[in-house]
Amino acid sequence: MKAARTAVLLLALATLPLTAAPAEAAPPAPVFTGGQAQPVFDPADVVREDVWVTAPVDSDHDGADDLVHAQVVRPRATQQGLKVPVVYQASPYYAGGNDIANHDVDVELYAPGHARGPEGPRVAAHGVGPATPIGWRYQDYFTARGFAVVYGESLGTGLSTGCPTTGDVNETIGARSVVDWLNGRTTARDAAGAAANADWSTGKTGMMGVSYNGTLPNAVASTGVEGLETIVPIAAISSWYQYYRNDGAVVAAGGFQGEDADVLAEYVYTREDRQVCRPVIDGLARDQDRVTGDYTPFWDVRNYRNDVAKVHASVLAVHGLNDWNVKTDQVAEWYDALKAHGVEHKIWLHQAAHADPYNLRRDAWLATLNKWMSHYLYGIDNGVQNEPKATIQREDKSWTDEADWPAPGTSDVRVYPWPGGRAKGTIDTRNPVPGTAAVETLADDSAKTIEQLAGLASSGNRLLYATPAAKQAVRLSGTAKADLALAFDRPAANVSAILLDRAPDGTSHVISRGWTDPQNRTSPARTEPITPGQTYRIGVELMPKDYVLAAGHRLEFLLASSDHDYTLRPKPGAGLALDLTKTSVTLPVTGGKPALRAAFG
Repeated sequence: MKAARTAVLLLALATLPLTAAPAEAAPPAPVFTGGQAQPVFDPADVVREDVWVTAPVDSDHDGADDLVHAQVVRPRATQQGLKVPVVYQASPYYAGGNDIANHDVDVELYAPGHARGPEGPRVAAHGVGPATPIGWRYQDYFTARGFAVVYGESLGTGLSTGCPTTGDVNETIGARSVVDWLNGRTTARDAAGAAANADWSTGKTGMMGVSYNGTLPNAVASTGVEGLETIVPIAAISSWYQYYRNDGAVVAAGGFQGEDADVLAEYVYTREDRQVCRPVIDGLARDQDRVTGDYTPFWDVRNYRNDVAKVHASVLAVHGLNDWNVKTDQVAEWYDALKAHGVEHKIWLHQAAHADPYNLRRDAWLATLNKWMSHYLYGIDNGVQNEPKATIQREDKSWTDEADWPAPGTSDVRVYPWPGGRAKGTIDTRNPVPGTAAVETLADDSAKTIEQLAGLASSGNRLLYATPAAKQAVRLSGTAKADLALAFDRPAANVSAILLDRAPDGTSHVISRGWTDPQNRTSPARTEPITPGQTYRIGVELMPKDYVLAAGHRLEFLLASSDHDYTLRPKPGAGLALDLTKTSVTLPVTGGKPALRAAFG
């Protein structure tokens, strides 16, 4: 009976209408409107995970590969099979920084065969800037639009192993290893020690960040790593030599007199083991050479421009025209090299200092950034690569788009200082000083700032030359250069060249400045002795700028020896003698000679 009832039941079930089981809902997909990713994901509904990525380098010499701690924040839809690209920020700052003193800068200058004297105690408090917690102003913006955000801690910092080495190959490999992991080329483990893979990622990665966090994208892009599709370096370094040196001179990052590669490494050395990296940091202090200031192999490996030919990632470079921390030569020379090698490029230049454009022109900036990442990481054909290459903020805070930068139609124009520099000489836009010699002298006083020297009606510590008041506005776009004929009464001296804007009310504003060690007059890599009394041709390149001198204003050139806020500061007294018959200043004038002469006659 039981068997019969079972058979009847099975027959009845077989005759019931068939219904499909509920299908699992497909994961949401990114949406693009007007070429931009739209906020279709909940930025609060994300997956967070910590991984330790294997980097093929042993920077702490413990016999094991270094591990890079990374934190992943991705839309929860990636657990349902959605694959997304990554916006990646690498940084040494997530774990904060240490209280470190800077090098003493009140020291005598080095000259071969002459005793310099010991460096004084480190007394200047170090302060690179506030620590950045893992959590970023762009995180919600990107995760809402279908991107994952990944944070990587630099070697020797936070929960990463290895040692901080301020811009060298090991640091670059550490940051690059996260891109390799996202593309399946290296391994990672989670906090429990289990294997972690990035099967939720498309492998396409864009790096971005500000300052050091923007420098690391330049470094990683210079390796040519596959999967890094674009970078957005903001206020970023492209040559560490030019961050801490300038043409043989030991020069400060603005606001951080006495900082150097070893100080920065010590500041970010926040891994738990506080002793393992001591030999490495001591090596930085030794090899960076604050004595001669020469360009050496130590600095050459920290020059990403050497490998610009390897860059295939597109570059959206951003920089403040008033950034005296990471100065504008860092972006200008990198950008020129990228263009020369056919890298897809765009530049944003703004009027702030060491800053992100997020708070300057947020809507327009986010629209550009969105289109940029949508194009290069999602392959959206939105034409961003064909838009004007340069976006520039003018002095009145207005914005303009231009074909590229420096401004098309700009050419170099030579102008000539004429006698009277202890008070104020003139600048002739046409004719050099005639004759065989017209010598003017100054004596160094490193205690006075450039702004103080510019404000004096007369001074024996600087030479100052001015154009007439401009009849119409004139624009400088690019790099100004001073070609000087100088003699020195000592075997060592600083040389500082400054361009000023003098307003009708007599106040002045520094447009640009540059520095050199005359012992490096033929090469930043070679110190050559100076014979006191002998005249040398000394070239000084000033920081690249884009600047409009308004009608009614005067353009001024100031020559000093030490620059209190940037150079080493020897005791006062070094004498410089400038021969004006062999001296000129070259200006990058938009519109060339006709524009300059229309402004000044």
